This record gives sequence, C-alpha cells and structure tokens, in this order.
Amino acid sequence: MSHVDNILSMHRPQVMAIVNVTNDSFYGASRNYSGEDVEKRVRQALEDGVSLFDVGGYSSRPNAVHISLEEEWRRVELGLKSVRQVAADAMLSVDTFRSEIVQRAVENFGDIIVNDISAGEQDDAMIDVVAKYNLPYIAMHMRGTPQTMQSLTSYEKDITSEVCDYFADKCQALRDRGVNKIILDPGFGFAKTLEQNYELLAGLHRLCAMGYPVLAGLSRKSMIYRVLDTTPENSLAGTTALNWEALRQGATILRVHDTREACDLIKLFNQYNFNNKVAAQ
Repeated sequence: MSHVDNILSMHRPQVMAIVNVTNDSFYGASRNYSGEDVEKRVRQALEDGVSLFDVGGYSSRPNAVHISLEEEWRRVELGLKSVRQVAADAMLSVDTFRSEIVQRAVENFGDIIVNDISAGEQDDAMIDVVAKYNLPYIAMHMRGTPQTMQSLTSYEKDITSEVCDYFADKCQALRDRGVNKIILDPGFGFAKTLEQNYELLAGLHRLCAMGYPVLAGLSRKSMIYRVLDTTPENSLAGTTALNWEALRQGATILRVHDTREACDLIKLFNQYNFNNKVAAQ
C-alpha cells in the first residue's frame, strides 16, 4: 500500500509531522529557520515512525503577519528540499492557501498533499490546480483569514452542524470540479470560541460519519492551554488527551508537533481497539 493509500485509508491512523519554516508560529519550539533545523526535525520524526511531513511557510495563528507569495515560496522550497535530503521517500504535504505555491511545489518536487486552511476560499484557482494534478486535498473549515477569523465566531446553528453542513456543500463542489481525494479538517481554533472547539470535538463523530478521512489539528492549541492556564510549551499532556478523544471519535490523521508521543498514542489506541474486538468475539 502506498503512502497516499495509507493516508486516505480510514482504517489506519496516521501521524502528520508539522514542519514550520516560519519565525512566528504560535509554538516557539516548532519554528525552523534553516535547512539544518528542518533536517534535524525530520530525522527525529523519522526515528519516531513518521512518514508524512506537512511543510508550511505562512503562519496561520490568529493575527499572523501576512507575507508575500515569494517569501512563502522561499520558505516552502527550503523546507521541501530539506525534507527530501533526509527522507527521500516520505510523503510531502504543503500547508498553503495559494495555488501558485502548489503549482511550484509539484513542478519541483512531484506529487504532494495540499493542506489548505481556506478550503479554496482564499484562492479559487487552488481547486483547479489540485484537480489538474489529482492531488489529495485537505480542506479545512475556517471563516475569514488568520487576521480576521477570531471575530467571525457567530453561527446560526450549533458548531458541529455548521461544520458538517459546510463540508456537505464543499465536498460536492470539490467533486464537481474534479477533486476526488478529499480529507476533512474541522479547523479547531479557526473562527471558533473555546467552547465551540470542545463542542466540535464532542461531535467529531458526526463529521467522521460523512465518509472522508478526518484530520485533527489539536496540537498545543489555545483550547488546551487556556483551560489549563498555562502556555503552549506546557500543553503536551493536554494535547495527548484530546488526540485520544479525536481518534476515539473517528479521526484518522493527527497533525502534531510532538511525533514520538503521537506515534506512541496510536500504538496504544490500536492495541486498545484490538483487545476490545477480541473480547467482543
């Protein structure tokens, strides 16, 4: 089974390692400033058992500084080159909402996964580029931009219904335009209050029941450290707890900063499920 088949499978949970080539990501320890930094990050993740790396050059934290396309590409190219230096066969994901970044990445590095926080809302050409190359596409639920999203948290329905309704329409639109390898990301922390994030986590099984792989991006986010009255640096235990719940609800991809802990978690989760199945026979 190929890397892509593994990732698109809904039966085998995967870890996606965050590779930030930025200077302003919300979790300081995740920032990589050079090719050497990226290579060190990738080597450790490979030892931990990861084969999927999500490279991003544009910080999507609330109120992040907007950067030009050329600066984003400089960072993404550096990151992709550095991952390839260490992990020639690893699956590459690019975290971007700009179609030109995807176009350049494919031309220079071959097939990738596209991880688009805007689900094509920020750049309509994105969908055509993804369809052209038949790329796996992670569509995330968000309103506005990283600069405006936290002022857009009023919804007519409960947040889980809003997200499920959004993706019902979005997935149909994506398929109509030729995108068939779809992964859903509910967008924890994006245009959602703290309470809405937990409501969405509690109802995540409803999104998973739509028939697409679901990615959970909970790692060290404010929905954890605000409840614990701490910082991102002290939010690993909380991340692990919520990642278990996301897996229990049906998520199959964990996007994380801490790869060893996430890989260990999946091993334990798989063993737990195996024992339950044996006991039920």
